[in-house]
Amino acid sequence: MHRVVVLALDGVYPFELGIPKRIFGNAGDRYEVLTCSADGGPVRTCADFTIAVEHGPQALRTADTVVIPPCDLALSTTPLPRQVADALALIRPGTRIVSICTGAFVLAAAGLLDGRPATTHWQLAETFRERFPRVALDPEVLFVDDGDILTSAGAASGVDVCLHVVRADYGSEVANRVARGCVVPPWRDGGQAQYIEQPVPDAATTGTAPTRQWALENLHLPLTLAELAEHARMSRRTFARKFSNEVGTSPGRWLIAQRVTRARHLLESSDLSVDHIAGRVGFATGTSLRQHFHAALGVAPLAYRRTFRVTADGKAAA
Repeated sequence: MHRVVVLALDGVYPFELGIPKRIFGNAGDRYEVLTCSADGGPVRTCADFTIAVEHGPQALRTADTVVIPPCDLALSTTPLPRQVADALALIRPGTRIVSICTGAFVLAAAGLLDGRPATTHWQLAETFRERFPRVALDPEVLFVDDGDILTSAGAASGVDVCLHVVRADYGSEVANRVARGCVVPPWRDGGQAQYIEQPVPDAATTGTAPTRQWALENLHLPLTLAELAEHARMSRRTFARKFSNEVGTSPGRWLIAQRVTRARHLLESSDLSVDHIAGRVGFATGTSLRQHFHAALGVAPLAYRRTFRVTADGKAAA
């Protein structure tokens, strides 16, 4: 069983502290989730209560994945406390490490993000850049997967990155099932740009959500920008602008992401050929699907199927 160890540090945010257990714990018996502190003692939260954890820092030695939730300690301008640095040093090389929100500050302060891409909450991007100039910060995304280290943005993005880990480990079927059980979307499109403070739109203005839903229901069609704008009863320029403001990405990129996501589901859950799946999800040819699929995931569709397709007897497909 894959062991996830959550490191609770002083000033931890209770909501984010509970995300790993909520997500990984709903993936059947695939994960074991433990919570530890840097000294084995109670942990002060950012709320008006303290929590007791059952494990000390030695649990980090046994982890396959370590999760660092946000905490007040992360925003301290002083170096990491010795106990915290010593606890992080117990993590075995190659262990996957995931930070949520300001947990990235802890990883950066430990030198684990030097020369690597990362993200954190958009409101703290400038502070992060000033303190950790050697980190390639991208404040516009919900999370960054850099192989053995993953960083995520604000609170809810902790759900996004944990679902991403489940998806990477066991495929979309399992991740979607976990998401449904938690009543959260299995995948959120766009990035943090959609959450950055901006003027509230006129209440009389129609958004692009109905058109996005219509597009998902007609994903097998070519769906040009002109057709999307016509459905929304807007000019192409107005539609593109509103779409980007609401979703955080362009209509074209959003459509490609939806097509790839639908293709992943079909590769995992059916025996359809790549060419047939391409037609089902709106790519003109199998070649087009292969190109976009590889650009998004770094693997070919058939290689993805061999990894994640599970037969009725529970075995991986050949």
